[in-house]
Amino acid sequence: MSNSIRDYEKLAVDILAAVGGKENIIKASRCATRLRLVLKETPKDANKKVSELTGVITVVETGGQFQVVIGMHVGKVFDKLSSLTNLEASNDDEEQKTSILNRVIATMSAVFAPFIYVLAAAGILQGCLILINMLNPSFASTGTYEVLSFMSWTPFTFLPIFIAITASKHFKCNPYIAVACCAALVSPSWAEIASRIAGGETVTFLGIGLAETTYTSSVLPPLFLVWLLSYVEKFIEKKLPDAVKPLFTPFLCMVIMVPLTIIMIGPLSDRVATAIANGYNYLYNAAPTVAAAVIGGLWQIVVIFGVHWGVTPMNIANFEMNGMDTFQAFQTMAVIAQVGAVVGVFIKSRSMATKNIALSAGITGIFGITEPAIYGVNLKLKKPFIAGCIAGAVGAVVASLFNTAYYVYAGLPGMLTIVNAISADNPSSIIGMLLGSAIAFFGAIIIVQIIGIGEKEKKEAKVEVSSQSLKKVEKEIKNPITGKVIALENIKDPVFSSGAMGKGIAIEPKDNKVYAPFNGSVEFVADTKHAIGLRSEEGVELLIHVGMDTVKMNGAGFNMKTEANSTVKEGDLLLEFDIKKIEKAGYSLVTPVVITNSDIYEGCALYIDEEVEFGKSIINIKEK
Repeated sequence: MSNSIRDYEKLAVDILAAVGGKENIIKASRCATRLRLVLKETPKDANKKVSELTGVITVVETGGQFQVVIGMHVGKVFDKLSSLTNLEASNDDEEQKTSILNRVIATMSAVFAPFIYVLAAAGILQGCLILINMLNPSFASTGTYEVLSFMSWTPFTFLPIFIAITASKHFKCNPYIAVACCAALVSPSWAEIASRIAGGETVTFLGIGLAETTYTSSVLPPLFLVWLLSYVEKFIEKKLPDAVKPLFTPFLCMVIMVPLTIIMIGPLSDRVATAIANGYNYLYNAAPTVAAAVIGGLWQIVVIFGVHWGVTPMNIANFEMNGMDTFQAFQTMAVIAQVGAVVGVFIKSRSMATKNIALSAGITGIFGITEPAIYGVNLKLKKPFIAGCIAGAVGAVVASLFNTAYYVYAGLPGMLTIVNAISADNPSSIIGMLLGSAIAFFGAIIIVQIIGIGEKEKKEAKVEVSSQSLKKVEKEIKNPITGKVIALENIKDPVFSSGAMGKGIAIEPKDNKVYAPFNGSVEFVADTKHAIGLRSEEGVELLIHVGMDTVKMNGAGFNMKTEANSTVKEGDLLLEFDIKKIEKAGYSLVTPVVITNSDIYEGCALYIDEEVEFGKSIINIKEK
C-alpha cells in the first residue's frame, strides 16, 4: 500500500462498507497495528471482504471485536474512519452484548494502545542511558544524564494522565475532568501526604483514615477512576440545571472522585495489581524455567487473541515493587523468535511476493510489533509460527538460567529493548538476555529451514485490466457464465467496483450455470455456495461471486457442483443457481469475476458491454 492519503481514506471507506456501514459500528479503537471494531452484527462475508482489501494483512475476530490488522499505517485509516462514522458524537445507549472478559480486553486495548509508543520510546531512552553508564560510569554525574534521565521517567511518572486521556475517550466522559482528577493523584502534595502516612502519621478525610498509596506510574487506580467518573458525570449532568452544568459538573466530579479514589479505589486496585504480580512471581520463584517456557512459548498466542494489553498493570506493578520484571524479559524472547521465524521464511521461500512480505514484517518486528509477521506470514503458513513458539520457549528457558530480568519498562519488548536487561547488581542478566535472544532468533531460523514453511510452489499473479490491447498474450481467461460483460467499476458494490478485492470484470447472467474458465483447482467454496475461488495451473487466482449480497440467501437457490481442493478442467460445471429465486429475493444477479492476486500481470478486458457465450475469452493477461 502506498503512502498516499487517498489510499488510507479509500481503505477506510472500503472497510466501513464491508462491515455494514457506520450504523453497524458500536465502538472503534486502534492499537499499534490493528483497527478494532465492536459491531452490532458481523456480516457473514465481512471477514473475507475485509481480508482481501489492499492494505489489509488479515482479519481476526476475537474478544468481541472485529480486528483489522493493517500495520504501521493503521492510525491514518482510523482517523478517516472516525471522521466517516462521527464516532465522538455517536450514541452509545445501546447495550453492548459482550462478555465482561471481552469488555476488559477491549478496554485495555483502547486505553494503552494510543500511547504505547511513548512508553516504548522512554524505555529505549532508559536502556540507552544504562548502556552509556556501563561504558562510562562518570556520565551519571553529568547534567546531560540528569536531563535525559528525568525525560525518560516522565511518561511513567505521569502515566495516570495518559490513561485519563485515552480512558475518557473510551468511556465517553469529559477528558478535561478526567485529567484534572488523575492529575490530582500525581500531585506532589499528595506524594508528601502519603510519605507522612508511611512515616506513621495519621491523616484522615472526613474522619476516614487515608492509606499511603501513591499513584505515580499506577494503572488500575486512574483506570477505575475514569470508569466510575463516566457514570458519575452522566448522573450529575441529568440532575443539574443547564445554567450551572459547566461549573458544577467538574466541581462535583472532582470532589467525589478524587477522595473516593484515595480512600477506596486506589488501595483496593493497588492490592489487585500486586496480587497478580505476586502470582506470576510465585510461579517464577517456584519454577523459573516453567514460567519462562510458558511465556516464551505461548506469548504470541496471547497476542493473536488480542489480550496482551491486559498484563501491563502487572508489569508496572512488578517494576514498582521489585525494580525489575522477568515477565517482559521472556516476552522479548517470544517476540524475537517470531522475527527469526519470518526471517527464516524470507530465506526459505521461493516466492518473491512472500519474500517481500516477510522482509517488511521482519523489519517491523525489530521494533517489537509482531502482528505483521504473525498474520502476514508465520500463522498463515503455520509451520513458521510453531517454529517461533518453540524457539521462544527454549530461548526464555536459557535466559531464566541466568536470572535474566528487565530493569527498565519496555513498552514494546523486542530487539531494541534487550539493553533493558542490563544491571550492575546482576551482570549475568544481560548475558542471559543476549544468549536467550540469539537462541530464539537463530533457533527459529534453523527450525524453519528444517521443517519447511508449507509453501506451495506457485507463480504469483496480479492484473491491471485495461482497454488497451496486448502485444503478447500469455494467458486467456474464458467466460465462466453466458451473459453481458460489464466494466467492474460500473457495478454498485463499492468493494468490488473500487478494485479493492482485485481487478476484473462483471457479468449480467443470461444463463444459470457457472463453468471453469481454465484448468486448475478449487481454492475455496463459500459456505453459502454463492461464490467460488479458483486457481489456474499458471497461478492466476480468480473469484466468481454470483450476485450482489446473495450471501444473505444462506445457500438457498445455489447448487454447488464441486468442492474445495478439487481439480477442475476448463469447461467443467462448477455451480448452478436459480435466477428467479434470486431476483424474487430482491438481489442483483450481477456477478463479479475478479483476479484476486492482481499485482504482477497486466491485461485487457474484452467485449465490454457485449453479450458473450461461456467459454469465450474475456480477459487476456501477461506477466509484467
